[in-house]
Amino acid sequence: MSLEFSKKLARHQTPIPGVVLYDLSVHGDNRGWFKENWQREKMVALGLPDFRPVQNNISYNEKAGTTRGIHAEPWDKFISVATGRIFGAWVDLREGPSFGTVFTAELDPSQAIFIPRGVGNAFQTLEDRTAYTYLVNDHWSADAQGQYTFLNLADETAAIQWPIPLAQAELSDKDKAHPRMADVAPMQAKKILVVGADGQLGKALRAQYDGAATVEFAGRGEFDLASADAFNTRRWKNYSTIVNAAAYTAVDAAESAEGRAAAWAINVTAVANLARTAVEHDLTLVHVSSDYVFDGTRDVHDEDEPLSPLGVYGQTKAAGDAVVGVVPRHYIVRTSWVIGEGNNFVRTMASLAARGIKPAVVNDQTGRLTFTEDIGAFISHLLTTEAPYGTYNFTNGGPVKSWADIASDVYELSGASRSDVTGVTTAEYFKNKAAAPRPHNSALDLAKAQSTGFHPADADERLTAYLKAETDNV
Repeated sequence: MSLEFSKKLARHQTPIPGVVLYDLSVHGDNRGWFKENWQREKMVALGLPDFRPVQNNISYNEKAGTTRGIHAEPWDKFISVATGRIFGAWVDLREGPSFGTVFTAELDPSQAIFIPRGVGNAFQTLEDRTAYTYLVNDHWSADAQGQYTFLNLADETAAIQWPIPLAQAELSDKDKAHPRMADVAPMQAKKILVVGADGQLGKALRAQYDGAATVEFAGRGEFDLASADAFNTRRWKNYSTIVNAAAYTAVDAAESAEGRAAAWAINVTAVANLARTAVEHDLTLVHVSSDYVFDGTRDVHDEDEPLSPLGVYGQTKAAGDAVVGVVPRHYIVRTSWVIGEGNNFVRTMASLAARGIKPAVVNDQTGRLTFTEDIGAFISHLLTTEAPYGTYNFTNGGPVKSWADIASDVYELSGASRSDVTGVTTAEYFKNKAAAPRPHNSALDLAKAQSTGFHPADADERLTAYLKAETDNV
């Protein structure tokens, strides 16, 4: 008579964030057993990160009492036992509030455990001829060894209760020499790379992340997005996110032959390079889009509206959005009428007001201003809260206004008269001028952005503060 048995796949949380213990799906009878050691679809559905393993390693241990660790490596691991039993010990060696947290468990072939990057891993064999196997999501290299973090197996702070005392166990000399907890340099979190970091948004992101050790900034001179070589200079497994703050924004110049080529190179080809890198290395890609992807025939644009760009600039931004949309982990932040550090509409109007010039300003294009400090804060919010991936409209809040309305506000706040601004139609303003077509209605629906718990500041309040800061800096 055969003896049949089975065990269902299940997960168990541990005290260490991200470390999850699994009961594996095992089926057996009098002949032996069969288990699904790694089953991506089922395990991801159960909450295992889709960590994309690339290498499978096996450690065979001849004698019980063989003890290895504690090693924190710069990649994720999925650990199980092929034969025998182990006592596993894991210590959080990542920078942060959970640093030093310990979890231990005995593992037999029916169990597995997921260990995130930076969590120290150690085991002691409890039976002879134990085979310990693990999947990792980066290829081992000699260079990567320099990024390991180690902890001594006998550390008094961790106070791991080894079943076989370390004095009787089999240890390597290297493992015996690892530092105590007080001397451990915690492994830093994966880094965020901001490209296009010298523009208006890039400068705002520099301010947003000022002092953050895990955020890097690269301007055009430091990272050429059009160069394949630039993408080979970084170990991308050490990054979690790329924020693309680079863009070609010369709307009218984009209609020329030279401008058209430049717009496509920066807004599409470079974005494709970023998207390819994000897909290959499982990174989050944050990309900033524009109201120009719409034709402006709707009063308010939501995220589900089909793309319908009018001019070359809008077409390149729409194409960039389509490219970014294929990245599994992406945020497209769609903005309008951006104001930051550098040349912009508000500064121009303030300068005209100061010189007593009475301008004619378009009054049939409507929307809201978006201040770069708020775009930077919203991007940080999306990443910190791990909001659902996808496209988010984002501008400052408050009433929808025309460019002429905003110009009048600037004049009034600058001590000039609102009546100094004359409203004209787009057709009148651009008569006999080479100009790109523009959407007449640029108001973006902000409900989805607000659903993440972020509530953008009122545009009028930001405008007042912006002009005050400009005056104070004169």
